[in-house]
Amino acid sequence: MINAYHRNTEQYCITRIQTDMALPENTLWLDLVELEDSEDEWLKQECPGFIEDEDALYKIEASSRFFESETGFHIRSIFPHQAGQEFRSINVAFNLRDDQLVTLQDEPTALFRLMRNYLKLQHIKARTPIDILIALFDAKVQFLADTLEEVYETLEATSQHALSDDNTEVDDLLKNITLQEDINGKVRLNLLDSQRCLRYILKNCRHKLDDGQVDQVRDILRDIDSLTPHTGFLFDKINFLMDATMGFINLEQNNIIKIFSVAAVMFLPPTLIASIYGMNFKVMPELTTSWGYPLALVLMLTSALGTYLFFKRKGWL
Repeated sequence: MINAYHRNTEQYCITRIQTDMALPENTLWLDLVELEDSEDEWLKQECPGFIEDEDALYKIEASSRFFESETGFHIRSIFPHQAGQEFRSINVAFNLRDDQLVTLQDEPTALFRLMRNYLKLQHIKARTPIDILIALFDAKVQFLADTLEEVYETLEATSQHALSDDNTEVDDLLKNITLQEDINGKVRLNLLDSQRCLRYILKNCRHKLDDGQVDQVRDILRDIDSLTPHTGFLFDKINFLMDATMGFINLEQNNIIKIFSVAAVMFLPPTLIASIYGMNFKVMPELTTSWGYPLALVLMLTSALGTYLFFKRKGWL
């Protein structure tokens, strides 16, 4: 799928590109998603030199994620995508040219759809390709900030549940804590990636930026600097909740084992008495008396009750 953001008369619009169409004039942004073979051939003709090696999308070394070629600056970044409780990082390739921005998404990303709608509705005024690039990273950081707020609110609710007397849904608590840890880790990774990308833009694309764009990039970097320590705080909170929940599980298991241990000790004296009178000796006077059986029962009940009262007095129950 290929979408072109271009100027049409007095306003900008989004056009879905077919392989039999030419690239519209005054195209500022060419967005590519899950290209088919025919679209890949079209891209090679209309925008040669965009992607030299698609495997570079997955490399993490700086030389593969940030470089300059004859077609402009190349940036590889990751963008968050959330569908329900699933939070994933999508690889995106940027090619900042003199007159347009070309992007290739690994798969459709919600932030890019949102940005296209903003541009279509004129909520964002983009005069140059770098305006779109900065707006994408700004929207990314805002989304990550909102996600961190949701993680914090979820952990607050989880902590209240974990510290309450009702701990019947321990499995759900552990799953929820683990999910928030995974989201928080991916948010931190996205923040660090954005920081690297924006610093590269600020350093190597400085001649393409005006003073307003420089200030905007620096504002985004300051936002990232303020959000990154927050992820560390959330990691500490997650670890505390995980330890607390596991502690409650251990206490619950210890109480169960304690009950079984006390029950076993309480029935030990009655078992001893029953074992004695179950021996096959002929000379046992109580066996031939009428009161032998009631006496054995009374002894067993008395020994069990005495053990219970002893434990109760010691405070072990």
